[in-house]
Amino acid sequence: MKNIIFLSVLLVLTSCGSVVNYDYEKSTDFSNYKTYSYYDDMETGLSELDTKRLMRAIDSELKTMGLTRSDNPDFFIDIQSQQVTNRNNSTVGVGVGGGGGRGFGGVSVGIPVGQNQQTREIIIDFVDETKTGLFWQAVSESKYNSNASPEKREAVFAKLVEKVFAEYPPK
Repeated sequence: MKNIIFLSVLLVLTSCGSVVNYDYEKSTDFSNYKTYSYYDDMETGLSELDTKRLMRAIDSELKTMGLTRSDNPDFFIDIQSQQVTNRNNSTVGVGVGGGGGRGFGGVSVGIPVGQNQQTREIIIDFVDETKTGLFWQAVSESKYNSNASPEKREAVFAKLVEKVFAEYPPK
């Protein structure tokens, strides 16, 4: 019984985190990239304030990695996002059965538990316009609450960006 409770708690805790997938151009020499900037015409899919929060978190993380924001950058960053609805397929089954005499009978009903979950997919692209084009991409999916306080949103973006750049540059 203790194992079942432990596994249930573990499942809940791990399902609350963000998922990050990476892709990159294998022939890229990442040591050539020291400066960056953002595209001026980004359509992030976030509010203007959340876009600024996310960009501040990215700036902070990239600064710790030795990269500098510049007016004449080695590469550009593009950010896109969209809201994703994940269907909840969890149900509780209730069954009634009986038997006797010459036959068996039964009724089963599935009752949906919970509701569809809203997450936000954020795509961060690194683009070298002079050489290779898109050379690195991270796609993250995590819970996002647009009604959270500004402080909470800033903390969520900081944690997300830390996870996104945990594998940059690729080894």
